[in-house]
Amino acid sequence: MTTDVKMITLGCRLNAYESEVMAGHAREAGLTDTVIINTCAVTNEAVRRGKQTIRRAVRENTGSKIIVTGCAAQIEPKTYAGMDGVSHVLGNAEKMVAESFALKKKSNAKVNVSDIMKARVADKSRAGGLIERSRAIVQIQNGCDHRCTFCIIPFGRGNSRSVPAQEVVRRIALLTEQGFNEVVLTGVDISSWGDDLPGKPLLGNLVARILKSVPALPRLRLSSIDSAEVDDELFGLFATEQRLAPYLHLSLQHGDNMILKRMKRRHSREDAITLCARLRRVRPDISFGADIIAGFPTETEEMFENSVRLVEECGLAWLHVFPYSARQGTPAAKMPQVNGAVIKDRAKRLRAAGHKTRTAFLKSRAFGHDLALIEKGNLARLADFSPVTLPDHNIPPKSMIGQLRPVRITGYGAGELLGELL
Repeated sequence: MTTDVKMITLGCRLNAYESEVMAGHAREAGLTDTVIINTCAVTNEAVRRGKQTIRRAVRENTGSKIIVTGCAAQIEPKTYAGMDGVSHVLGNAEKMVAESFALKKKSNAKVNVSDIMKARVADKSRAGGLIERSRAIVQIQNGCDHRCTFCIIPFGRGNSRSVPAQEVVRRIALLTEQGFNEVVLTGVDISSWGDDLPGKPLLGNLVARILKSVPALPRLRLSSIDSAEVDDELFGLFATEQRLAPYLHLSLQHGDNMILKRMKRRHSREDAITLCARLRRVRPDISFGADIIAGFPTETEEMFENSVRLVEECGLAWLHVFPYSARQGTPAAKMPQVNGAVIKDRAKRLRAAGHKTRTAFLKSRAFGHDLALIEKGNLARLADFSPVTLPDHNIPPKSMIGQLRPVRITGYGAGELLGELL
């Protein structure tokens, strides 16, 4: 049995932010002996791990209340309500509302899940910051209006809803006053921020407003972004504003045009290559990460090789490889599937390509001086997302976490830079 509120978070950074909000709501409601499990539904494997986590939590916390929420619970609430030991199931909208955690009220049924597709407005509380000790995360948007053939997430998150710019700016100003030196903008599809707001402002407009209105903020970082949605103002900010971190994690998904069409993506491989080249010309210190799926249905060896080549042609230093896993309820699950062993092998080869690109990038960054954010222990991070491992004799005290400090890069290792604080 746990004596307090215990959070177990699966999936994305947005879930991590929301878990902190939920933990606060639960404690304010006076809950004790409670485990809250924030699930993910991005793949069948994620769903399997979530159910496994719930069963383990029930075994290890006998007598505790077990609350299940998140995307998997939103999509299949009856499934989770039927699991042994589960006390309550909360939808993705309900989990952000304080009243949902007043579980002693008779009106609070075991299943509290509304139709997420009817949600039209982003709650202002969602502009709050997740404090990762070293940085703050601010949610600017939720939901997604696109329907990629492999993705179930819109049915867990609903359509895109934006947090108004003035509320985002207000929260970032407050976090900066509290001493945070880096803020990360996050959401399900931050590229679509503003589509539902008056005048339909673009993401670049929001970033410009933040940088102008909060001049004391040293570093602003974007989370994953759709490569088809880098507007002209945002591009210009990368070229001229040093406080905008020179790093983009691109939602590319594949390197073959036919597969991209079958995924219902909105960009081509040529679009991705051109964007990376243009940004690198105006911001030579920029680095790129990307999500790429290996073994999407109908993927031939030639199509797969286009993804491998894309890693090199875009210089993707921070690659997230996802072996394709059919998600029930998506169009891709009905397409001709690739053999599991082939998918596994292709994912391994993609990771090897990504390791090669990362090593080349780190080599190019070695033996210079830069400014690093102290994260924890002996780990710091540059604006371009490169991790810097500090030697044992140079580990900063905990009081230095979240500070920006000059570092000398002394070399590079397996996936990291080596450095010393100056």
